[in-house]
Amino acid sequence: MKKEAAKKLVSNALAQGRHVLLEPEAKALVSAWGIQVPNSVRIKGIEDVAVALKAVTPPLVLKVVSQDIIHKRDVGGVITGIDDREELSKALREMKETLAEKAPAARIEGFLVEEMVPTGIELIIGGVRDPQFGPAVMFGTGGFAVELVKDVSFRLAPLSRAEVFEMMREVKSYPLLTGFRGSKPVDLEKLAANVMELSEVLLEIEAIEEIEINPLLVCDVGAVAVDARVVLH
Repeated sequence: MKKEAAKKLVSNALAQGRHVLLEPEAKALVSAWGIQVPNSVRIKGIEDVAVALKAVTPPLVLKVVSQDIIHKRDVGGVITGIDDREELSKALREMKETLAEKAPAARIEGFLVEEMVPTGIELIIGGVRDPQFGPAVMFGTGGFAVELVKDVSFRLAPLSRAEVFEMMREVKSYPLLTGFRGSKPVDLEKLAANVMELSEVLLEIEAIEEIEINPLLVCDVGAVAVDARVVLH
C-alpha cells in the first residue's frame, strides 16, 4: 500500500467517528512505511474459509477484528497453530462462542487469518504525541509482560540512527539482541530502520495520538510486526 492510501485509512476512520484503527488498518499503515507485517486475509466468517486458505499458507493465526477489544488474548480473540480448513472452521466457531461469553458488547468487524511467523525476540516499538514536547518514540522489551517489566527507552522524534542505537543499549534486554549464550545476533540495522520508520509515521500523520507495535518479532534476518495498534486524536 502506498503512503497516501495509508493516510486515507486514517481520514476514513475519523470520518466514521472511529478513534482506533482496526488491526488490519494499523498493519497496512506501518507496512506503507516499510515495516514488515505477516501475510494475512480478512474474512467475515466460516463462509470465507476456503477463499482465505488460497491467500495464506498454514500454520495460521486467527484473530478477532474489533475496535472494542484491545487485549484480544484476554477474551479468547486469538487462536494459533491452525493447519487446515477443518481446524480454521473449528477455531472460528470456538472463537465466536468465547467472544459471545467474554465480550458480548464488543462490535465484531470480522476476523484476521494470518500466517504465523518464525520465533524470535519480542520487542515493542511505539510512539505518543505529547502536548508539550511533541512526538516521542519508544523502544523496549515487548510481549504480553511489557506492562509488568516496563523496560523501555524514549526519544523525541525525529530520530537519528545514533539515537536509535542509544535507545537499544539503554534497555535491559539489549544483550539478547547482540547474541546471548550462543544465540545469533538480531538484524540491528533492520531493527533501527523500523524504529526510524515508525518515527516518520508519527511525524507525517498528525492525527495519530499513539502508535504501538507489540510484539515486533526480531531475529537474525529481519523483523516482523506481529500486532499493531493506532489511536487517533
